[in-house]
Amino acid sequence: MTTTGLALYDRTAERGSAQVIAAYSTSFGLASRLCSAPVRTHVAAVYALVRIADEVVDGPAAQAGLDVAQRRAVLDGLEAETERAMATGYSANLVVHAFATTARATGFGPELTRPFFASMRRDLDPVRFADRAELDEYVHGSAEVVGLMCLRAFLLGLPEDPERDRRCEDGARHLGAAFQKVNFLRDLAEDVQALGRSYLPDVPADGFDEEAKHRVLDDIDHDLAIAVRVIPELPSSSRRAVAAAAALFGALSAKLRRTPAEELLTTRIRVSTPRKLVLLAGAYAGVVPRAAGRAGGEPAGAGGPADVHEHAGTDEHGDAVEPASAEEHEHANADTPSPVDARKALA
Repeated sequence: MTTTGLALYDRTAERGSAQVIAAYSTSFGLASRLCSAPVRTHVAAVYALVRIADEVVDGPAAQAGLDVAQRRAVLDGLEAETERAMATGYSANLVVHAFATTARATGFGPELTRPFFASMRRDLDPVRFADRAELDEYVHGSAEVVGLMCLRAFLLGLPEDPERDRRCEDGARHLGAAFQKVNFLRDLAEDVQALGRSYLPDVPADGFDEEAKHRVLDDIDHDLAIAVRVIPELPSSSRRAVAAAAALFGALSAKLRRTPAEELLTTRIRVSTPRKLVLLAGAYAGVVPRAAGRAGGEPAGAGGPADVHEHAGTDEHGDAVEPASAEEHEHANADTPSPVDARKALA
């Protein structure tokens, strides 16, 4: 019988996670290409487990005929297998194995995975949050902890700096929260019409109007403003990728502001591919997004000398940005993507 080593198994698990992110998320996959190779591997491992768990709750598991009780059992089993793998360093599930390898390498464990699985489990029941506390608990588990997992990979190997870590953790939580809240608005049609979910306690579905929409978007822009302030503190192995993701969701927030509230109840808002490529190229060049919107004290989509405008023919307005410092253009090591890598990501 031919035997193989753990190193080959690890590499196979890593490739499997990379396939998941490539298949499921064009935007996130493109942004992650701006990470150095080791960081990109860890980000893919985190994304793959999160995606698989989400697919248990919604989508393939239900389409395969599993009822709520069966999906709950599968989710519970996935959580248990994840904790075993983080403790032992091995799983027969390649996605879980890659995730556990990342968790052990970067130093996180059940303190981040348990809130995540709790929020996923919450989606198996009818969702109608009664107050902000319920919403905040859900967002922490569904998004903020994912940002904290990725941050552990971003800061791996840096000198100890508790104050920097505290600022970056605050930024990661707010960026994750902004991502989740943007998707609440983008998925409003499906959540309300098909799934009967109401995540926003102060925005009843039958009363969703322009005022309610802008109230949510003000909250999102507040989160983004806090998050983008710490991007320059991230190492160059991850800074461009985080800037790209923040810019994309800033563009989504701006487009949601321009879209009539009633349209959000029937349409899922997207950023055009040409616009995504402009944002990705800007992030590679060192552009750090500047949050716009009413929360930032200026109207969404306001122009100015530092604005970057999209190519003619796309369906987006320009979003405010500010150039990075000269230091932010430097490569930290040979693993940082080259211009050739960036062109491949844009292809």
